[in-house]
Amino acid sequence: MSSSSLKSLLSGAVLLAAPLALANSSTTIPAFDAKVATARTATSPGGTTVTRGEMSGALHTFIDFDDGVVDAAERTYLGTKVGNATFLTGVEETAKKFLTDFYELNDAATTPAPLSLYWLQDSPEDLYGAGGPLADASNILEGFIPYGQGVANQLTLLETLKSTQEFGYGAPNSSFYPITESELITTLSGTAGFDYETPSQDEVNGAAAFINQISSNSHRLYQASWACFRGCQGDVGGYVIAAVSTDRRFVRVVKVITWVE
Repeated sequence: MSSSSLKSLLSGAVLLAAPLALANSSTTIPAFDAKVATARTATSPGGTTVTRGEMSGALHTFIDFDDGVVDAAERTYLGTKVGNATFLTGVEETAKKFLTDFYELNDAATTPAPLSLYWLQDSPEDLYGAGGPLADASNILEGFIPYGQGVANQLTLLETLKSTQEFGYGAPNSSFYPITESELITTLSGTAGFDYETPSQDEVNGAAAFINQISSNSHRLYQASWACFRGCQGDVGGYVIAAVSTDRRFVRVVKVITWVE
């Protein structure tokens, strides 16, 4: 089994296993605090500075070792950290942004907003301005939430993609996490398709530009993994990128196949 396949399997297993080992804020909050405290020590990867990777690892506690969602108590606690000058002392800027983006995305909503997603008429090759394995492995949808009926958050993205027939086989098997434009480029540059081919730089740049048309002003880019283990021609999976507009109503989704068994 390939490492990418194993990674997708494990990410899916986390969500499946979480309810059995149900944690809550009494467990996740101390775990988060402990990870941040460790990140501030001189022997940590960033020294006494909390890096983006360390902040990401700490915030993953609220999802990966819990029930897969940030609940109201956890969000309230995170709200005491966002914008808190004392807490943010010694936290690098990219780590601060990850905290802010994570807090916004995981707003503890209990009802998804009515986001409708539809196929685009043009092919991925036309939309990227270049053909190749990335375009061939892509499915693209976009749509919007009616004005005044909510915003694109974690619950809305996950529930919409799970219930949208046009999304095709497979659905997200992990929560979404904020990514930067450079992380987007890194993801798009990886092998894609059933033959694990490497996209050209033109194809990667075209895909990134197409995705960033939606998020260039808001900088709201999110990534999750997806997989299909039943009803498919073999096990198959990959990643999903969601780009969200400034008002958080318009969403463009790119789903890419990166592995198959």
